[in-house]
Amino acid sequence: MLIFCITGMPGSGKSLVADAARQLGFRVISMGDVIRYEAERRGIVKSPKSLGTLMLRLRHEEGSDVVAKRCLALVQASNSPVLIEGVRSLDELNYFKRNADVRLIAVHASPSTRFDRLLKRGRPDDPKDRATFDGRDLRELRVGIGSIIALADHVFVNEGTLDDIGASAKAFFEGLLRAKNE
Repeated sequence: MLIFCITGMPGSGKSLVADAARQLGFRVISMGDVIRYEAERRGIVKSPKSLGTLMLRLRHEEGSDVVAKRCLALVQASNSPVLIEGVRSLDELNYFKRNADVRLIAVHASPSTRFDRLLKRGRPDDPKDRATFDGRDLRELRVGIGSIIALADHVFVNEGTLDDIGASAKAFFEGLLRAKNE
């Protein structure tokens, strides 16, 4: 099974790249949604701190690849191309690579761009101030996301508009699908 995995810091534009793939028929699974679902199941209020704590607790309780295992279980029977959004650690990436053919995509944007985007996005678990944002970035880096970004097969730099990244991602995935069908 071929799986595209997306990585990037919070607010970089991973979901925009995933949306472009979804529009082309990809099955998209968000690793963050797995954490948010688990928070709901456990009755945990969703905030940047509570979701971060839960992510770390799950990794401690079930292993550092727990979220990858839960995501892959959701796509085992998919006939569509698969994209998993939000890979954060080498253990997660290695789990996917042991169980599928993986292409890793990174989305990059500067911290100031990402912070502004998260403020505008306004999801309940998005940081509301720069100190919370910086703390979240440091937590992600401690988990290992920087190593994953460095290993990407393809990198999108997302400093432009939402339309820019959407068009770039759509063209990228259309090219992959065309090549696959040739």
